[in-house]
Amino acid sequence: MTAESALPAEPTQLALDAHLFDCVQVNLAAAAERWHGPGTGLRLGARLRFDPRVGPAGLPTVESGPATQLALAEATLGITARPGAAVRVEELTPGEGCFVLADAYHLPWVPYHRQQHIEHSFLLVAADATTLTVEDHYHNETPWGSARPGTWRLTRTQAATLPECALAVELAPDTLPPRPAPAVDPVTGAQEYAHAYAAHPDRAAALRRLTLETWLLARSRALHAAWLGRYRTVGPRATEQVAAWRALAEQTYLASRRVARGRPEPSGLTDRLADLLRTDPDAFTAPAAPTAPAAASPESGAAADRLAVAATAARVLDTTPHTLLAGTRFNDVPGFSSFRLAELIDRLEDDLGVEFDSDDLTPENFQDVDAVCRIARWTAPLGAQDDPARREA
Repeated sequence: MTAESALPAEPTQLALDAHLFDCVQVNLAAAAERWHGPGTGLRLGARLRFDPRVGPAGLPTVESGPATQLALAEATLGITARPGAAVRVEELTPGEGCFVLADAYHLPWVPYHRQQHIEHSFLLVAADATTLTVEDHYHNETPWGSARPGTWRLTRTQAATLPECALAVELAPDTLPPRPAPAVDPVTGAQEYAHAYAAHPDRAAALRRLTLETWLLARSRALHAAWLGRYRTVGPRATEQVAAWRALAEQTYLASRRVARGRPEPSGLTDRLADLLRTDPDAFTAPAAPTAPAAASPESGAAADRLAVAATAARVLDTTPHTLLAGTRFNDVPGFSSFRLAELIDRLEDDLGVEFDSDDLTPENFQDVDAVCRIARWTAPLGAQDDPARREA
């Protein structure tokens, strides 16, 4: 069930860069921007940290607990938080500062509903005799649909099915602290962090967790770059670093899906993770000269292969083969996400007899039709009867 099919949504009126925040940060940032103006929430990214702790299954995690998130919000966003006891949602006093954490598995407006247990935040903004109104600014793509900022009205019957709050606090406006300057903490332990995931014996579990880790790391780097842009022009190195983190998060998700289907794990994933962590300080502290774009390969797939790839991609991405054959990149098609990309890879392999080497499963190799054709191994090449030597495995 997607968020859209669960409850009708009304768009929020707050202009928040919601795609930069995780599911706890985003509603803290929303409250701060309502009280102190646009851009206030970006203060959460002023200092770039790498401070992993022991997490699930003994693996290290960069995920911050709610207490840490609230402490950072109080220190930077001009808000105070008064914790309350864990109670049921319908027992809370609503208002624009009523901040709640609960299990997303039971929240009917998010795609995680009845799909995944994960702590998720929202604001309980209003209530009357028959309904409760929740506001949630979370912005993300999930395997079960898109999460977008909105306001939802729940009947009292629906509200009664919500779980007990993991945390409920009353946020209130406070004096806005001086604007924090961008800062990047030194990175220590990058190799040990990456090695923990490389050496974990349960590869499926390790990659599932690493998918969340790289997603969190990518968002925090994008958030820091956004705050950095308030002080100076963001240099090409920082821009490239943000893009590299986003690509790693996508590659990790594809690798996780790959292993879950019993396919080989791509090599070099954790090496790339450690390298990005080590290069964060340099990338985000000084502008760098732009690098020359890599030369495009003059070789493209044969016409029959291009048509087959375009037709399958068009069905998955809900567009036309002509659009993709004209050179449109997959990530320029509305609704494209790493989840659609994973579906595309599965469909190509299953329906067209294509195989991809695990080490080729990077977002860069799935930019458009020709990029796919360059790396595809056709188990029964289309048109092979006309030119059996056309393609090498």
